[in-house]
Amino acid sequence: MTTPAKTTTATEVEIYGNVYNVRGEKDPEYLQELADMVDGRMREIAQQVSTVDSAKIAILAALNIADELFQCQRHEEGSRVEVKEKVTALAGELDRALQD
Repeated sequence: MTTPAKTTTATEVEIYGNVYNVRGEKDPEYLQELADMVDGRMREIAQQVSTVDSAKIAILAALNIADELFQCQRHEEGSRVEVKEKVTALAGELDRALQD
């Protein structure tokens, strides 16, 4: 059985004054949103540092975005652990209630 080929689209986006043709399986609006986020983060970083080197600004923006991602992942994992503990506690209470 063959898997249907995924269609990719090319979307022209502008990030920090440079135009890029981005290919992806996501819709062009989503790719534009991503580009806008990266552009915005780079502009925020540029206002806070003394360098005008766009590569350094891009790396700092990438580190900031990666930090956000890791924090979200840790929070999500903590929530999963909390839910698992609550489910275990409730299952124990249910077992006790059914045995009475």
